[in-house]
Amino acid sequence: MKSTWVVVTDSTRARILKADNAVSPLSEVETLVHPESRLHERDLISDAPGRAFDRAGQGRHAMGQQVSPKEHEVEAFVRQVAERLEQAREHGELEQLIIVAPPNVLGKLRKALPPEVARLVTMEMGKNLSKLSPQEIRDHLPERLPPLPA
Repeated sequence: MKSTWVVVTDSTRARILKADNAVSPLSEVETLVHPESRLHERDLISDAPGRAFDRAGQGRHAMGQQVSPKEHEVEAFVRQVAERLEQAREHGELEQLIIVAPPNVLGKLRKALPPEVARLVTMEMGKNLSKLSPQEIRDHLPERLPPLPA
């Protein structure tokens, strides 16, 4: 049965809840966890950055990274969440999607969603509600969820 899914996530845990209609309570469907996102930066780095020589002259310097290891883990987790949502769409479980996440995670998730899933998003909320109960999360959403497409 198709329904509205509410994904409440932070950088380490995504809770998938569903509402069967516009005024129903939320029930938890599943939880995705990414423990690597909880690690400290120093625990994610295997060794010091490599060293590079300048093309001209005697200069040597450490090679920097474009994305920190912690950010890399957050992005990997967001891709995992996006893949799960795509699976749900492909299996006909997902008709409408509401995303609740801290602004930085919300932005990363937006970029990771396949276009077909992104079209199902009817509401976004830039807050961290991941530790709240389903009823407390429901209390932060509108009394009537956006209507399901006809």
